[in-house]
Parts: sequence; structure tokens; C-alpha cells
Amino acid sequence: MAHGPSIRPEEIGTPQPVDALLRPLRRFMRFEAAGGVLLLLASVAAMVWANSMYGHGYHHLWHETKLSFKIADFGIAWSLGHWINDLLMAVFFLVVGMEIKRELLIGELASVRRAAVPIFAAIGGMVVPAAVYAAFTWGKPEILGWGVPMATDIAFALGALAILGSRVPFGLRVFLASLAIIDDLGALLVIAVFYTEDLQFTYLGAAGVVVLILIGHNAIGVRKAHAYFLWGIVLWYLVYKSGVHATIAGVMLAATIPARTRIDGQGFILGVRSLTDEFVRAGGHETYVVTNAKQQGVIKTMQVYCERAQTPLQRLEYGLLPWVSFFIVPIFALANAGVVIGGGGHAIPSAADAAAAVDPAGATSQGLMSMLTEPKSLGIIGGLVVGKPIGIFFATWLAVKLGIGTLPRGVNWRHLLGAGFLGGIGFTMSLFIAALAFPEPEQLNIAKAAVLLASILAGVCGFAVLMTGKKAAQSDNENGNGH
Repeated sequence: MAHGPSIRPEEIGTPQPVDALLRPLRRFMRFEAAGGVLLLLASVAAMVWANSMYGHGYHHLWHETKLSFKIADFGIAWSLGHWINDLLMAVFFLVVGMEIKRELLIGELASVRRAAVPIFAAIGGMVVPAAVYAAFTWGKPEILGWGVPMATDIAFALGALAILGSRVPFGLRVFLASLAIIDDLGALLVIAVFYTEDLQFTYLGAAGVVVLILIGHNAIGVRKAHAYFLWGIVLWYLVYKSGVHATIAGVMLAATIPARTRIDGQGFILGVRSLTDEFVRAGGHETYVVTNAKQQGVIKTMQVYCERAQTPLQRLEYGLLPWVSFFIVPIFALANAGVVIGGGGHAIPSAADAAAAVDPAGATSQGLMSMLTEPKSLGIIGGLVVGKPIGIFFATWLAVKLGIGTLPRGVNWRHLLGAGFLGGIGFTMSLFIAALAFPEPEQLNIAKAAVLLASILAGVCGFAVLMTGKKAAQSDNENGNGH
């Protein structure tokens, strides 16, 4: 795990009252599982809200409240839920795309040998769940949802590992993160290829031209984020109009963002040292930097050095990641996880119906059992809870036995089984694909219920397997390299 600097940004300079106010929030955001915790709270809130006497308001807010945007003859009028799923999630996929690019260039996926095991594991973790789903739905219209159990929710999975602490070795976290990133790439390809209808090739060609322009920006050294952001908006609209899901534009944009620095580490050190000396010489007996023009010039030049020692990919990813983790993904869950128990698919229209819907002995239990015993529900639950761990475990075993790669240091087969179950926490991506596969509200509601139950079961199983194992340090001493 990457460690931050010994001095945090908020600790630099004279303490301010706002620092004390924001300290609890900053501590929470530094907690590795914070994103997963917030995602869980948003999901629970959505479930409670959708099944309360205010359930109609839940449906009205997210699916009937329109937000319009118009300039001249150009305009879009979508529900809030549509804006979240098509626009905000494009930003989510932009971050996912940047993570994939970073890992391919300098991360765990940069080396073929290091990447081999998580690639095998991810493929097994996608193929087997899809096959399990197909076995339950073969010959039925529900077969269209075969992509739903293929996904892994990286926030929940890594959040569970963070909570387990020393029970899991560091290598398992790297393995699961790499697997989830490859899994995301697979899910993106599935969305682009299999959940796209009525392609408009004129718009698709125009989107290709924009991608070429962005590649040209990269080639000539354009490094300002706003240049890519503005073209990214155009790309998003063209992809949306082409018939491909608009979120794919985020991944296309990520692939074009520069991942090179303008200066290397040695150049940065020499330059900053020289500027530091110049800053001291320019100070004289003055201590007030604001009035010293030479020192202000040095500071501005230092900023240039800092900017050129980073890649635009890094800066944009780090800047967007808190927004994605603490706003976009939780609000996606709030808008999409509101499964109406007992059928209906929309919202509970009255307080009397709401009371019946939450009666454990009444319509809810019967409706829930009916929902979860449908072929697509069994396929989703079987795919995530059974197919995922089997696919991940045996694909990894095959890669190791064939000598293609090795298990990460400190990781044993019990750890791998636990990680396989955690990979069955589909949630965000599974809900997203379910919305594409099942546009009818009632069918989507059933699929969502199955995804939520399967994610809970997979998470509990993975947590139990890893929690009852030996602590990482003890496991390392006994197993050496984890074999």
C-alpha cells in the first residue's frame, strides 16, 4: 500500500479554526474502508426509503423529476437518476479508466508475469459466473442479464480487506485490486459490445475524430486538464448519441490523458534545491513573503517544477478520486439500490400498502421469496456467490500449476478463497449492468434484489473465511512465499 508523506497538507502553516472543524472528516476520508462504509450507508438508506411510507417520493425524485439542459437547439431533459447513471457514472468510469492505464504502464499489470495471475483470476471470475447465470436462464428472455454477475465492486471488496487489517497480507490486497481493475475492464467491454443497440455510425465516427484530437493533444504535449475536460464533454455527447452507453466515453477519455512527466526525479531535486537557495538569498531580513517579489517568483517557479514532476493522469485521478468515492458512487447507490420488497417495481403508493409491504409475515416475505426464486435471481445469486469464488480460485490454481505466475508473497490458498468470495460483491457494477439488461422497472427491481442479497452473502462468506484464518505475519512465517 502506498504511504502518504509524513507531513499532511493540513498540518502546514498556521492552524485555523476550520482545521479543527474538518479534522474528523479528514480522518474518516483517510480510513481505507471509508468509501465502502459510505456506500453501505447509502444503500441501506435507499432500501429503507423505498420501502417506507415515503417510497413514492423515492421513485418520484429519482425517476420522474426532470432536469433539463438546453443551449440553442441542443438540449437534454432527463430524470435525476438518468443524469446520475449516464453522466456522473461517466466520471466514475473515467477514474476506472485512469486506474487501468496507470496499472498497465507502471503498476502490477505492467509486467506480464506479475499480471498473469490476476488476469487469469479475473477471466475465471467473469466466465464462470456468466456460465452459472446462463445455466439458470438458458432459452429464456432473462438470458440477456448474463453480464450482471460478472462484476466486482472494488470499493466494497477492498473495504472488507481494510477492516480485516492484519488478518490479510499486503499481497492479497494488491492481488484483489488488480483483479478488480481487470474485472472492470472486462465489464466495460461487455457493456460496449453486448449492451449497445441501434448504433449511429455518424456520431460514432465523430466520436472517433474527437479521440484522435485528444491523442494529438497528448502527442504534442498538452498537459492542462481543462483541455481534455472540454473535449471530454463533446466526446460524452457524441458517444451518447451514437447508441453506445455514454459512460464508455469516460474510459475513452482516460486512454488519451498523458501519463508522462516533463522532468525526472533527479531534475526535480536539483531544480527545487536551487530554487530553495535562491528563495533564502532573496529573503534578506524580511519574513513577510507576500511583499517580496523575488520570493513570489521563486514560489511560482517551484509550482511549475511540482506540476512537471507529476503526470496529468496522476493529478486528475487524485483530484477526482475523492469525488467519486465520497459523492458519485454513494449517490449512485442511493438512486439505484432502492429495491421495493414485495413487488411493484416502482414505489409503494400509500401508507397502508407500505405497512403491508414491511410486514414480515405478510406480502413482503412472500413477494421477496417469489422475487429471489425467479431464474434470473437464482442465476445472479449463483453466479456471484458460487461462480465468482470457483472461477477466481481455480483459474488462479491453473495459472500457478502451469508456471505462468505465482501467488503474491504471503498469500495462501485460504486467502485466495476468501478473496474469491469478496470478488462476488458485485454491487455498483452489477446494478449498473442490470439497469442496461432489464429496462422494465419490475424486472430491474427483481434483479437488484438478487444483486443486493448475493453481494451480502458473498461478503459475509469472504469475511468469515479470512477472519478465521491465521494473521498475515504468522501465515508469512509458516508459508514463506505463500505457496
